[in-house]
Order: sequence, then C-alpha cells, then structure tokens
Amino acid sequence: MFIPPVIPQRIIPPSREIYAAMGQENITRMFEDFYVELEKSAIRAMFPADMRAAAHKSAAFYIGLFGGPPLYQQRYGNPMMRARHLPFPINQAARDEWLACFERVLRDAPAQYNFPPESLGGFREFLRDFSLWMMNVGE
Repeated sequence: MFIPPVIPQRIIPPSREIYAAMGQENITRMFEDFYVELEKSAIRAMFPADMRAAAHKSAAFYIGLFGGPPLYQQRYGNPMMRARHLPFPINQAARDEWLACFERVLRDAPAQYNFPPESLGGFREFLRDFSLWMMNVGE
C-alpha cells in the first residue's frame, strides 16, 4: 500500500473562526457548488450517484472543522477519512483534479460564501496536505 509522505498529526487544520464568519448555510452552499464541479470532473466516478447528499455529508465534516457543531460525528460517527477513501484509487492525478475543483470554488469564496479572505491561505494549505494524506496509489 502506498503511504503518503505526510504525517497526519502535522496537518494544520483550517481556522476555527471560519464557521463564525460563514455560518452553516454558506458552508453548505460552498460544498454544493464544489460537488457541481466534481460532477463535471474526471474523478466523478469516485463519488456516489446522489452528489447533493454527498455534498451535504462533506459540508457536515467541514462545518465541524471550521469551528461549528460536530455534525459529521453526530450523523455518521468517527470521520476516519483515510479509511473511508481507501476503496477509491487516489493517485496524484486524482488529487490534482480534486484540488482544481476546490480551487474553482474558492476563487470567489469571500464574495460568494463570506469565506474570510485572511483564512483562505491556511485553508488551501490544509487542503493540499489533507488531500496528500488521502492518496493511496503511487505513480
């Protein structure tokens, strides 16, 4: 099994102030838009048929990560994100595609979702490291 070159305990989480600025509704809208991008992407097959439900599940995870209530844990249990992603072959190309979809949504995130501009850099860094940890196939 491919082991990514990142230590998960060293991944710096995004600011917990993001939730206070955005609120649950904006975070959910952002993830709905992100999943619209994923639906058009080369990695679409890695996602369930119901992309709206998948977007809401991801939003629940990020709401807690951003400082909101732990909706993901309440609804689905322990995130165990790497284990949940193992059934899907995630290589560098898939990771790059996922990040590109996210970047298209983040480009206008301050205006569209009230994402705090001062937190964008840290969030992008988190996404780069987090997505590296999800990789399970080497090139």
